[in-house]
Amino acid sequence: IVSQKVNDSLTERASQFGLILDDISITHLQVAQQEAEKARFLVEKAEQQKKAAVIAAEGDAQAAVLLAKSFGSAGEGLVELRRIEAAEDIAYQLAKSRNVTYLPAGQNVLLNLPT
Repeated sequence: IVSQKVNDSLTERASQFGLILDDISITHLQVAQQEAEKARFLVEKAEQQKKAAVIAAEGDAQAAVLLAKSFGSAGEGLVELRRIEAAEDIAYQLAKSRNVTYLPAGQNVLLNLPT
């Protein structure tokens, strides 16, 4: 109803100036509201990322405390275990390679593991 009245009024007024209107459309734009919602979303996203960073940092701190405790109680056993695992991985990679690799005797080339 409103659109028809606007259409009739504009057509009548335009005809007074010798203009012919083919089509008239009324659109409802909500640009400001959409921009506000977008800004609100970006703020909320930033807050969530900040919370996630805090939680990750707390987890890293707890892991560091646990590692320090285990080093204190078990000595350097964990470090030695990781060194052996890394040496095994290096040996596996060298074994499956088609290239010939020479390792000098009497030297600790695999992460200083005793021979």
